[in-house]
Amino acid sequence: MIGLDFSALPNRELGILCLGAHSDDIEIGAGGTILELARRYPDARIAWHVLSAAGARADEARRSAAFFTKGFASAEVQVHDLADGTFPAQLPGIKQALQDVKERFHADVVITHNREDLHQDHRSVAEVTLQTFRDHLILEYEILKYDGDIGRPNAFFPLTDSARSEKLEALQRYFGSQREKDWFSDEAFSALMRIRGVECRAPSGYAEAFYCRKALFS
Repeated sequence: MIGLDFSALPNRELGILCLGAHSDDIEIGAGGTILELARRYPDARIAWHVLSAAGARADEARRSAAFFTKGFASAEVQVHDLADGTFPAQLPGIKQALQDVKERFHADVVITHNREDLHQDHRSVAEVTLQTFRDHLILEYEILKYDGDIGRPNAFFPLTDSARSEKLEALQRYFGSQREKDWFSDEAFSALMRIRGVECRAPSGYAEAFYCRKALFS
């Protein structure tokens, strides 16, 4: 396979925008990738936006974001207060939030939800992302869930053992409100990363996978 190299941007540093509907979505879908990007591109800038979190969940989101973004040159973290579970009815608010981000933060890579995700909030974020960031490289992450919507991604990010273990430890450390849920387990998260690692022949055996709808060769 031929890999992408983000280090050759002209006259400025890499800008990474991470979008999540809920407080643990970015970490579950792309936490290992973000840790690896921080190690490879320590001069990069990152913006981290969680669109729905309140109370204890908002506190969890901020603490976790601080951990995952600490390796970058600069980090912007914002937790929004859209109502959970009703994103299809809040599309104008989502569009305005993402447009504000686009005008304020120059992103080269946008990491967001998968357009085919069966969770209505996840899918709404993905759809608005694709409408708003038309000239960007967009990577859509996947989240294992009861609905059974895991598909066939076409972009892979191999993880080192340290990134995989850090991701798993952070999920358990920062999201105590989720630990009792049957899907929120190291075994489930590791299983998906292991499958994706096999599919891309990752040296460690583990990877995170994304859907890339469009990529421009230059």
